[in-house]
Amino acid sequence: MEKSKTVFTDPVLNAEIEKNARTREFKKGEVIVKPGDEIIFIPIVIKGNIRIIRQDLDGAEVFLYHLYPGQTCAMSLTCCQSGKKSMIKAIAEDDTEILQIPVKLTEDWFKFPEWKAYISSNYNNRFAELMQVIDLIAFSNMDKQLLHYLQERSKALNTRVLDITHQEIADELHAHREAISRLLRIMEQKKLVRLGRNSIEVLTT
Repeated sequence: MEKSKTVFTDPVLNAEIEKNARTREFKKGEVIVKPGDEIIFIPIVIKGNIRIIRQDLDGAEVFLYHLYPGQTCAMSLTCCQSGKKSMIKAIAEDDTEILQIPVKLTEDWFKFPEWKAYISSNYNNRFAELMQVIDLIAFSNMDKQLLHYLQERSKALNTRVLDITHQEIADELHAHREAISRLLRIMEQKKLVRLGRNSIEVLTT
């Protein structure tokens, strides 16, 4: 592993990472982890970004958040520490490279203050993002959920034009395609988006 790819400054911790971790690349749209998978590593994003989706036993999906360079997935940490299998689906939003930290080392490395602070910070940040999603689902109309989803994906891909179908959006927001299409047409009338053939341009951030 190249030292330039680490997100830490502690030389001893970096030596442990260089010795035990490995990097892996994923193409845009490739599934990195799916529900039911055994968690054998903790991902730290080096470049690109990852879309995290919660999927229930019936296959219904709900978009949760994105992971950007330097970030890791708190839900993966929770699963590995409790010995549970993955409860989420992780998809490469763009061409992505991650650093794979073996699960067996994540607790041992709490002896490093920088690692402990890193994990705590990621837990706090992901919890805040999850609370935002819960608030959107519980207290907001679907139009606000939809706009949030489009803005987050636009930010993750660094483009206003998303190559995405109404059905894909419906799947990840656990909604009916007809309802999503209707809301998108209303949003277009409000000049929040511009609709194309299997594409959506986000006009507001």
